[in-house]
Amino acid sequence: MQLTKEQFIRDFKDTLHEEQLIKVPKATASELFTTLAKLVRKYYTSTWIDRNNRLSENQEKIAYYFSIEFLPGRMLETNLLNLGILETVKEGFAELGIDFNDVKVAEHDMALGNGGLGRLAAAFMDSLATTGYPGFGNGLRYKYGLFKQRIVDGYQVELPDSWFGSMGNVWEVRKDHDVVDVKLFGNVYLQANEEGKLVPVYDGAQVLRAVPYDVPQIGFENDIINNLRLWDVEIPEEYELNYPALEDRRRVQDITAILYPDDTSYEGKQLRLVQEYFMTSAGLQTIIKSYLKQGLPLENIHEKVSVHINDTHPAVAPAEFMRLLVDEYGLEWDIAWQATVKTMSYTNHTILSEALEKWDANLFKQVLPRVYQIVLEIDNRFVVEMAQKGVDTQVIENTRIVKNGQIHMANLSIIGGHSVNGVAKLHTELLKEDTLHDFYTLYPEKFNNKTNGIVQRRWTQIAAPELSAALDRTIGNGWRKDIHELRKLNDFVDDAAVQDTFYQVKQDAKAKLAAYIKDTTGVEVSTEAIFDVQVKRLHAYKRQLLNVLHIIKLYWDLKDDPDKDMVPRVFIFGAKAAPGYRFAKSVIKVINELASLINNDDSLQGKLKVIFLENYNVSLAELIIPAANVSEQISLASKEASGTSNMKFMMTGAITLATLDGANIEIKDEVGDDNVVIFGMNKDEVYDHYARHDYYSRGVYENNPVIHRVIDTFVNGTIPNCQGEGMEIYEALITHNDEYFLLEDFTSYVEAQERIDALYRGKAKWSRMSLMNIANSDKFTSDDTITQYAEEIWNLKK
Repeated sequence: MQLTKEQFIRDFKDTLHEEQLIKVPKATASELFTTLAKLVRKYYTSTWIDRNNRLSENQEKIAYYFSIEFLPGRMLETNLLNLGILETVKEGFAELGIDFNDVKVAEHDMALGNGGLGRLAAAFMDSLATTGYPGFGNGLRYKYGLFKQRIVDGYQVELPDSWFGSMGNVWEVRKDHDVVDVKLFGNVYLQANEEGKLVPVYDGAQVLRAVPYDVPQIGFENDIINNLRLWDVEIPEEYELNYPALEDRRRVQDITAILYPDDTSYEGKQLRLVQEYFMTSAGLQTIIKSYLKQGLPLENIHEKVSVHINDTHPAVAPAEFMRLLVDEYGLEWDIAWQATVKTMSYTNHTILSEALEKWDANLFKQVLPRVYQIVLEIDNRFVVEMAQKGVDTQVIENTRIVKNGQIHMANLSIIGGHSVNGVAKLHTELLKEDTLHDFYTLYPEKFNNKTNGIVQRRWTQIAAPELSAALDRTIGNGWRKDIHELRKLNDFVDDAAVQDTFYQVKQDAKAKLAAYIKDTTGVEVSTEAIFDVQVKRLHAYKRQLLNVLHIIKLYWDLKDDPDKDMVPRVFIFGAKAAPGYRFAKSVIKVINELASLINNDDSLQGKLKVIFLENYNVSLAELIIPAANVSEQISLASKEASGTSNMKFMMTGAITLATLDGANIEIKDEVGDDNVVIFGMNKDEVYDHYARHDYYSRGVYENNPVIHRVIDTFVNGTIPNCQGEGMEIYEALITHNDEYFLLEDFTSYVEAQERIDALYRGKAKWSRMSLMNIANSDKFTSDDTITQYAEEIWNLKK
């Protein structure tokens, strides 16, 4: 949009006066933020309305991306950037004497997700609008995020993340005309109607109202705005008498209160299933109603609608779609099934079969009685069809939806859709060869790969403006519109002046992070040290513990020889552990106690520091990632589906220290072997161990004196205040045979870290590697990933 600084200042003052009845000098940062957000809404509203009208008038096909998580972080800066007015607003604020940064941080992170899954979904929303494809999100309007993490005495403490706060979500618009009812519980039986057709009769069902709130997803400088639809729950007035007590109402409100309620109890499992069904049913109901307004036949809905299942949380979609088509709209089963399969598609995000969602059949039947009947029918027809085709009985048993008293949601997604994709080349191959092999033999045509991507605008122009300015000066600013122009930087990787420029950009980012570390932890870190960063969800397979083992080794090296020649190293962690995941929480405790031991030991001469930054989220990532020298991507080969932090680090000039896992392989392919540091077993070697059952961690421990000393550190009192946690880790590694092969990969990892130390000493060599990573990171834009989804799975048009 076109906007002068003078016009913006006038508009802003007027809006502040209208909304807050005050003038600029008296306004708080929150009041300034709310005012700016409301003004920005005025700027884009007509464009948003035009977009929706145009899609309806042209009867364009729309993809609906169903995800339990969306993790956009703060929206203000992204919206200003994508509208093309970010610099204008910053200049206007400077003239008004307002610190833009203070206003920016007054916005809470929109905490509708946990980690990579939610961040990817948010990236796809941004990229769908930027590439011009009609693609809308569908999720839940949580009042609280996953949780706010505090570290108290080294332990993770979970507090409610009330991101919604007193401001609410300033970007959302309530859409009462699209309200629908969702039915749960009760009994359902079939009864013949006047025409003699069996129809379901609901007895004693709980009826809840689903209320949609739309959040605009603004494309980058292209006047296109899509919707992210988030569903909230309300009690319909006509059913109010069913909820006489406050506790009754609270149980309903809980449906959209918190992401991932603790499911260690029956009530927690039930709440999760209700959440997943509630958002899926509400979304599908409005999609069908919207389609029917076009006067087109329902059996052809796939020509105008794609529904995408992001991981197994919305995987009830094929069965609920069938319920709607057959029960509510009277389609014959076979016609409805054809329409369903052509409409649905599914992204798998894990090769860990235990992470594929399964529901206890009795719980499912109690919560969703009619959907349960439909799932049984889908399963029965699948079994009959496969038997008639002569498929091996064991393959049929492996792939059916209902077995062993459980409903297998991934199986429902695959059978009930036309596309299944993994999220990195290796991941997709492993799905075909291993996790979903039987399905691949049945439906090879359904399988495809879509390597994950990132919104480069967020991680360069917003998170790293100094890096962006350096790129402008070196290769021009065309890369801001077309990220593939970053490749021009390859012509400058040996230019000493360019190397110096980008080295200084990294140093400036490190200084910003060092100031934050001092402010929040009290620990001083030197920007001359290597900033070695591992930020991601805390999980055993991601192997934060391998990083810890190496830190302990360095600690003992320095205790043995305080004058050891090493480049000073700052190890930075950011990670949340799931509230019920005890082992992960023990690792957090050990990291924090180890940090306390190391950071207060003057004999180490400042050569080693360990920092755990609490409450890792998108905004903190924007501070950490541009400052990293080393990107730790050290999961056991074959366990990480893709990763996306690896791409963000790469694009901002960090060197990837990695196993050949997930998208790390594709990063290596892009930059070449000389510009990453690879260690450890590959996927085939890991699977070889599984086949031979020949790994014996206690033998490694007893025969390697370095490993022996490192492991003993957990239990000999060296690390204070964590005897229980230390013993738990010791037993996981030695007694329980080290499930993720940390000890097997340890020596290779130490050698890789020594290589990092050697490489960093050569400033020109390191700078060249860093530039090569930035220059060849363009492959990992979510703009390209979403284009592949749109063209190859959803058949959308721009």
